[in-house]
Amino acid sequence: MTIYREIEAEIIRLYTVERWCIGTIAETVAVHHSTVTRVLKDAGIVPREHSQSETIRRRSMIDPFLGFIKETFHKYPKLAASVLHRMVSKRGYQGGEDHFRHLIATRSLRPPKFAEAFLELRTLPAEQAQVDWASFGPWPVDGGQRRLSVFVMVLSYSRMPFVRFGLDQKMTSFLEGHVEAFSFFGGVPKKVLYDNLKSAVLERVGDAKRFNPILLDLAAWYRFEPRPVGIRRGNEKGRVERLISYIRSSFFCAAEPDDLDHLNRLGLEWCTTVAAQRDWPEQRMITVRQAYEKEQQLLVPLPGDPFPCEEELDVRVGKTPYIRFDCNRYSVPHTRVRRTLTLRADSRRVRIFDGTRTVAAHPRCWDKQKLIEDAKHIDSLREAKREARLHSGQDRLLRAVPGCELLLMELSKRQRRLHRSVKQLESLLDAFGAEDLAAAIDEALASGSPGLPDVQFVLDRRRYEHEQLPPIPIDLPDDPKVRGIVVTPHELDAYDPASVEEDTQDPEQDETTSEISSADEEKRNVV
Repeated sequence: MTIYREIEAEIIRLYTVERWCIGTIAETVAVHHSTVTRVLKDAGIVPREHSQSETIRRRSMIDPFLGFIKETFHKYPKLAASVLHRMVSKRGYQGGEDHFRHLIATRSLRPPKFAEAFLELRTLPAEQAQVDWASFGPWPVDGGQRRLSVFVMVLSYSRMPFVRFGLDQKMTSFLEGHVEAFSFFGGVPKKVLYDNLKSAVLERVGDAKRFNPILLDLAAWYRFEPRPVGIRRGNEKGRVERLISYIRSSFFCAAEPDDLDHLNRLGLEWCTTVAAQRDWPEQRMITVRQAYEKEQQLLVPLPGDPFPCEEELDVRVGKTPYIRFDCNRYSVPHTRVRRTLTLRADSRRVRIFDGTRTVAAHPRCWDKQKLIEDAKHIDSLREAKREARLHSGQDRLLRAVPGCELLLMELSKRQRRLHRSVKQLESLLDAFGAEDLAAAIDEALASGSPGLPDVQFVLDRRRYEHEQLPPIPIDLPDDPKVRGIVVTPHELDAYDPASVEEDTQDPEQDETTSEISSADEEKRNVV
């Protein structure tokens, strides 16, 4: 590139007199930096190396404190820059914290980390398994959100994985993960490695460890040795750490589950297909499944019964027959109010005990702010308190059809008997369902005639428009012979020939037969 002589002179002046760097000169005079270098070489000027020590810069506010900063970092290499900023501020530093942290990072004042080398660990078949929790963000439930977690266990020799997704990381889920993992593997490894989580280690001082007693009960049940890794030594269980990253990238990012149970089914399917068919890291000629088949034969056999995994706690019943557990309420018999009961829960069911007697059992609800009731508990309370029937009926209607509140208010203004109205609305709810009843109430309120006959009329009209038969209640006696009767349907093909014969009969013969019959009848009348 040919440039004017005045530009060459300007480049030489800026470089030698003003001490500009090559990049700044190239940007100022609008030429390429290689052109600036060529001009300097043609003028017999050797471009200097711009190191940090040779660069002329202005004095910084941090310079008087560099000695103190380096000495402090030498003693405490992991000290946070924000803490160090407070220390130098007390000694006269007037700069801001953000700029101070920027200087610490750009000037490399913190000593470099020690490069630690690690040995590659090899394990024998059925010798060891590694366990860990992992968080996968929020999971929407009815009434809010819960944290989605996954329990991961991997056999150290074959790298065969097991995953179990759940909505908490409590001890009950921790135990259930072990029980289902051992059942999935068909046996138990001799040792299981853990982090220093509270579900495994309650307290640790140096090499002294105090294990969680429930984990020790599980280990005694399945005959394995629990072994925690060193504090902040995640590399000692690198197999499960790498597996969690593999789960995120290979399975969870592409999973489209309908619910939590479907997600767990997909996870186990992924373990037995995609994860089991990958190459075995120790020997690329075989797969993880083939290595697992070799290891499975050496696992410790399972005991006869699985370990009982239930959370147990005392719960207090107030003046209403409900107990609170995990953001929900569960019903109990009304005879147990104002008492302390025992609750035992796992991931699938909730049981309430009064001493050794089971007084209530419900399916576990993972939603929030829900009311889980047993109809027998509520019916018995209604029979015990006749005054509560109206309020219990209103409560049932308002939970099923919120629009009933406006209808009941209008009926009250018109001085209608609410007890009879609630009873009729409950019968309509049982006959037509919540969705149809809500639509009928909304239409009746919108038309300005909020009465039960209008609601009944709208329901009948909607059923007629959908060509549905009217609901007819069928009350059967309690006789088991009637309730258990079985009607066997028969083929109707045998009746077809008879109908054909009647249609093909001779009409003249039919008339003769009718005349003879009438004559016989006249004779009988004469006699």
